[in-house]
Amino acid sequence: METVSVKFQEDVLSRIDKSIAGHNFNSRTEFIREAVRDKLSELSKEDLIQEFLKFKGKAKKKTTYEENMKTKEEASKELMAELEKRFN
Repeated sequence: METVSVKFQEDVLSRIDKSIAGHNFNSRTEFIREAVRDKLSELSKEDLIQEFLKFKGKAKKKTTYEENMKTKEEASKELMAELEKRFN
């Protein structure tokens, strides 16, 4: 594991310290690591959503409302399953 030095303004450190106390983190380091992991996970999810949205409107076939709803439900289940595998 590498060491990285980060400088924060006092008001940010104060907010971090309050969050540490209120959410049972052991240290600033633990809090910051978790925050970075959360942000990386969020960015990955956004990338997956953007990739998914590239296909919106690509089909040339006309479908009924019911067919669209069924397809959306199946796609949502597949996407959620993939997200669960990647992020849990």
